[in-house]
Amino acid sequence: MDTGPDVRRSKARPQHVVAAMPRLDRVIETAIYVDDLVRAAAFYDEIMELPLMVCDARFRAYDIGGESVFLVFKRGATLDTVHLPGGTIPPHDGHGPLHMAFGVAADELPNWERRLTEKGVAIEARTAWPRGGYSIYFRDPDNHLLELVTRGVWKIY
Repeated sequence: MDTGPDVRRSKARPQHVVAAMPRLDRVIETAIYVDDLVRAAAFYDEIMELPLMVCDARFRAYDIGGESVFLVFKRGATLDTVHLPGGTIPPHDGHGPLHMAFGVAADELPNWERRLTEKGVAIEARTAWPRGGYSIYFRDPDNHLLELVTRGVWKIY
């Protein structure tokens, strides 16, 4: 015979289900902001020889190893919402020198160092990391600190 709900259970606290944290796969885009897009394009096109994916008067998008996109925006050119057929891109901008690292094969690092020196780009620093990786640091024309890094720097690289 059913006598209704069990009173002892009805006073119990409800159980909350905690959802698992969704996972991030990787960084897809990295952006810097420059004062002179033509000058920056000369550096990234001619000295770094990055493959250009798309560009307009506001920005240039470069393919980095077929895995990520390096965006170079003209400072102040992205302060308005961009309206596209499929949606919008909210305003953004940035100021000051930033840092980013590009991964390179260990046997390519000396070639990069030689190329940068030949193109008049000063190597600002060199670092040998405890895990076995190496880095060289240099600046772009807007004073952003760029790093070329080999495997063995981070646990994941």
